[in-house]
Amino acid sequence: MGKAASFKTRDASRVTMKPVAAKPNLRNQQRVDVATEVTIEKPDGSCLTCDVSNISRTGIMILCDREAIKKLVPGQKTPAPGNWISVTATFSVPVVAQQPVSVIAGGNIVHMRRIARDQFQLGIQFTEFEGNGFEYVNNYVGKLLAASVP
Repeated sequence: MGKAASFKTRDASRVTMKPVAAKPNLRNQQRVDVATEVTIEKPDGSCLTCDVSNISRTGIMILCDREAIKKLVPGQKTPAPGNWISVTATFSVPVVAQQPVSVIAGGNIVHMRRIARDQFQLGIQFTEFEGNGFEYVNNYVGKLLAASVP
């Protein structure tokens, strides 16, 4: 056998790899984990209930089963940018201890991901709030973020 070739790396550039487990934050706001229900209303007036897994000032991530996905996402494919699916989300947040208020927020389904055999995540980006909805969400998220700091 011959000699091993000498490889010089003087001209090679460094490549940074992202870890596979890291997911980019699709929102510009910090998320906080919550466990509450949300009612999703489609433009045709039909409604269904799902669970909220996290919330930020700009959107919510909800957990749905396959039947809910069939009703909410035509063709069960992630919406393409610009072709978002409009919905109205109604959920409660506590403004004062033990006093929840109802928040009604218009939004778009902008993300869909299957996380188990019969469980999916849907990302809804808020587009508008009724009444003081944004202030309620903003205060609630701020309070949860402050409580999570050691």
